[in-house]
Amino acid sequence: MKLYNSLTRNKEKFSPAEKTVTMYTCGPTVYHYAHVGNLRTYIMEDILEKYLIYLGYDLKRAMNITDVGHLTSDGDSGDDKMLLGAKREKKTVLEIAEFYTQAFFGDFEKLNIKKPDIVIPATSRINDYIDIISSLIQKGYAYESGGNVYFDTSKLSKYFVFSRHLAENLEVGVREDVGRDQNKKSPNDFVLWFTKSKFDSQELKWPSPWGTGYPGWHIECSAISIKELGPKLNIHCGGVDNAFPHHTNEIAQSEAFLGGHWCDFWFHVRHLKDETGKMSKSKGGALTLSTLVEKGYSPMVYRFFCLMSHYRKVLSFTFPALDNAKAAYEKLLSRILPLIEDKTDSAIDKEAFKFHKAAFVSALGNDLNTSLAVTSIYDVLKSGATGATKLCLIADFDKVLSLDLIKNAVSYGESQKLIESGAEISANGAEDELKILIEKRTAAKKAKDFAAADKIRDKIREMGYAVEDTADGVRLKKL
Repeated sequence: MKLYNSLTRNKEKFSPAEKTVTMYTCGPTVYHYAHVGNLRTYIMEDILEKYLIYLGYDLKRAMNITDVGHLTSDGDSGDDKMLLGAKREKKTVLEIAEFYTQAFFGDFEKLNIKKPDIVIPATSRINDYIDIISSLIQKGYAYESGGNVYFDTSKLSKYFVFSRHLAENLEVGVREDVGRDQNKKSPNDFVLWFTKSKFDSQELKWPSPWGTGYPGWHIECSAISIKELGPKLNIHCGGVDNAFPHHTNEIAQSEAFLGGHWCDFWFHVRHLKDETGKMSKSKGGALTLSTLVEKGYSPMVYRFFCLMSHYRKVLSFTFPALDNAKAAYEKLLSRILPLIEDKTDSAIDKEAFKFHKAAFVSALGNDLNTSLAVTSIYDVLKSGATGATKLCLIADFDKVLSLDLIKNAVSYGESQKLIESGAEISANGAEDELKILIEKRTAAKKAKDFAAADKIRDKIREMGYAVEDTADGVRLKKL
């Protein structure tokens, strides 16, 4: 397998010394729902994890949940994201964190994203941060100033590991993400521990050798990764916007603490953008998975949409593009369905299986080319292999792609039969017809065939009724 390494800016052979691969994922700041741009990153990380398992590696993966310390600038300035969320919803920070953590993993489940083995809330590891910060002070890599503790980037031979920035280009005021913190020796230095918070109502604070306060954002990932996965990390994942300053600062503090090289591969997923540019929660109105489902798109359609592009390319989101993905996904299901229904072609062609599997492995082995991996499915369908061989290959590929192809092909077939049976509805009156249509729509939604459910809803509307889904069931409202 060759994987692009953001640290070296090259595709490199992935050949860990041990069979067990350690992988760290930057988790969400749980102050709001994840938007579909966030979820694109987690989908691609999920493919990477499942492909490594598919190749035979044992994989140990950890993820943090940021519930303290993340400011809106992604540096050391701006507002506390968690505090903003708590004020917005008139709840405590921990209530906000619990609600949006559950919502985040709910999206994981809908998108067939495997939950990491280890999930650690940042607030649960305060003592570990204090231990690492104390060590960095003792080693001369950190200093106290104005009541806070800062990492001293001047002690590093190279700080800007992911970019070609020069220090003079980051003078205060040149870039909007560099704050005017007069306590810093250099504008490049970053906070390890806050005690002089500008937030009067900061809820979460802990005692420390430097005073009561809370950790900076960057220290949590280093501490959680080192404790859970050891001093040598194989792969660190995240969105490309994490590369600077977050991952840059992680490397600085981790290698200063450990005394040497820390992580071998850095895996960064590029942005999803809409008509306004990079999708961002801060801009407001960012699309969530729930919004897509409400509009009639299955979560598998969005996953399919993401897999049709390479993770290192910016992906442009439009609803026409998502409609194309939906049509392509449903057409793919319609081509798989006859293989399931045909019970006569049951022989497995081992040579054909081996040939097509090699093509699939080669596609993903070339820097996780998911688009080419999906093409492998079409190549299987076009091939002269037996139906049983094709089904085995599709099931095998779906261990990595996780598109629920066979299961949803069956559901797709059932929902199509429901739609086609519309002409056979009892003519005993509108009441009977509406009752049957509601049952058909409920069955379509249960099968996650949202397109069929929408068609049935439209038919009910043509009869003069609006459909309302409530906690007590479906209700009809006269138009």
